[in-house]
Amino acid sequence: MRTGIPLFLRYLATERNASDLTIKAYREDLIGLTDWLGQAVGKVPRADELTPQTLRQFQSALQEAGYARATIARKLASLRSFYRFAQRQGLANSNPAKPLRNPRRQRKLPLVLSTEEIGRLLAAPATLDEPGRRDRAILETIYSAGLRVSEVVALCDGDLDLDEQIMRVRGKGRKERISPLGSFAIEAILRYIELRQRHPKEQAQGRQAAVFVNRFGNRLTTRSVARMLEKYIAIAGLDTRTSPHTLRHSFATHLLDAGADIRSVQELLGHKSLATTQIYTHVSTANLRVIYERAHPRAH
Repeated sequence: MRTGIPLFLRYLATERNASDLTIKAYREDLIGLTDWLGQAVGKVPRADELTPQTLRQFQSALQEAGYARATIARKLASLRSFYRFAQRQGLANSNPAKPLRNPRRQRKLPLVLSTEEIGRLLAAPATLDEPGRRDRAILETIYSAGLRVSEVVALCDGDLDLDEQIMRVRGKGRKERISPLGSFAIEAILRYIELRQRHPKEQAQGRQAAVFVNRFGNRLTTRSVARMLEKYIAIAGLDTRTSPHTLRHSFATHLLDAGADIRSVQELLGHKSLATTQIYTHVSTANLRVIYERAHPRAH
């Protein structure tokens, strides 16, 4: 295990071109197993010594510790991937994680803002200075294209084609897609660019220079955007559970509410599987039910 894990992580980085976040998650999952083995079994066995029974005990320990079902499922997926690699490398003869069943996931409907709430949030930043214009442009861009925060901070000047009202987005797994940009987002970006001050090192990157920068002129981080959103959530008086991803949820739900085709929404979100997008049909149906019960004279 101690030898195989570093080899596996190196394989993910060099051959699978996995992102830093993906590698970090695999490392934490696998190190979590070895730590547990050291405490529960008294040693960290070789990869070919682990049994499904031992891993079931590990799964039970995670459940008793209060880990969410989705987190446990991810950890089990990490183990299966590691052992597929270990088998190819001759470090294990079988995959003891393969017989393990994922815990049944509780599918919670995502929080979605109404169009009126979205309007209040987008109007919250004051646009008299560079930071305010930047924040307005970020929020408009996220909602306009249903972006993840990691996608909006990764945007470069060369990704934007404002004349054609489109942009190139780098999604999960380094997959790229073309997303449309609405007129409000384009106007907000142009107003921000008028005042934008970038660090010379950032500016020197040309088309690869960051669209959105911090007060030092360097590319923003996802955490910076999350902190920024927290401020405007309070100003707009929105549900404190609102997160950057809530704008993405709202984007998808509002499109479906307006009659958009689910496969088109899947493509716009960059979802690999249609099943991932289908959660928004449940949200849309729930909204329709509320409207129906409020409007129909014989709904009750």
